[in-house]
Amino acid sequence: MDATEPQPTAAPPLDPEHEVALSSRVINLLGVTVPLAAVGVAIALLWGVAFSWQYLVIMAGMYLVTGFGITIGYHRLFTHKSFRTPRPIAAVLGVMGSMAAEGSLMQWVAAHRLHHQHSDHEGDPHSPHLHGSGFVAAVKGMWHAHIGWALKKRPDENTGRNIRDLKKDPVLRVVDRLFPVWVVAGLLIPAALGGLLTMSWMGVLLGFLWGGLVRVFLIHHVTWSINSVCHIWGSRPYASKDHSRNNAIFGILALGEGWHNNHHAFPSSARHGLSWWQFDASYVVIRGMNAVGLASDLRVPRREKLAQFRR
Repeated sequence: MDATEPQPTAAPPLDPEHEVALSSRVINLLGVTVPLAAVGVAIALLWGVAFSWQYLVIMAGMYLVTGFGITIGYHRLFTHKSFRTPRPIAAVLGVMGSMAAEGSLMQWVAAHRLHHQHSDHEGDPHSPHLHGSGFVAAVKGMWHAHIGWALKKRPDENTGRNIRDLKKDPVLRVVDRLFPVWVVAGLLIPAALGGLLTMSWMGVLLGFLWGGLVRVFLIHHVTWSINSVCHIWGSRPYASKDHSRNNAIFGILALGEGWHNNHHAFPSSARHGLSWWQFDASYVVIRGMNAVGLASDLRVPRREKLAQFRR
């Protein structure tokens, strides 16, 4: 099914004052990837002491469950309605996304829809390009886009209007209201699994640590990198009215979300990795859901539409 996209229009020239210098772009990428790499080093150093294959499985499993909850549920289903799914499956995806502890369903969708309405222009809640020019401004913009915006009190006058469709669904209202419950569940489940796999209280503690807290750290920084890194570093094969970029590192780590320029050119597409080599784990899962009747009406742009938007 062809995605309903706006007619191709030439993207306005990007303000050269808002282009980020190479040195700032390198700092941006290092600022995000070094902490993630540090977690990997910690895992290697603690292997056999406070980390083992059991906790690796728990952490990876919880990462995928909550990550797909964000990418497939919060983002592609609830925000952009890029496919349809039965209400019980939608509710499960909402719970999975909530366990990522990135905000309740309604809050997340409202902020992301606002981002698309004003991407890299005034009104975008987390653009890195609205803080002036120069090195210091670039660093401020990176911090704001990555995490600073989430720490600020933001006006919510558009929240109701942006999510009016979701508020009409009583099941989604319950999922949203019980957000703190789902966050706690996302921490207790890996703790319980750690205890069951090792039959020890230490397993409970380490399951909570690695599958709960460390997993939340990883999923947060990978998700936030779409706001920061993927608006600063990468390629722009398609015309879009913003600085969105494809970044292969986060195309993999973020389960397909890193193909961000593709997404901003075709926001209602269920598929973000539009080239054969752009692996999109979330779309693979959506296709699998479609094959067994759990997803329908997948929206993907046709070849002629891709050609019209290509730069």
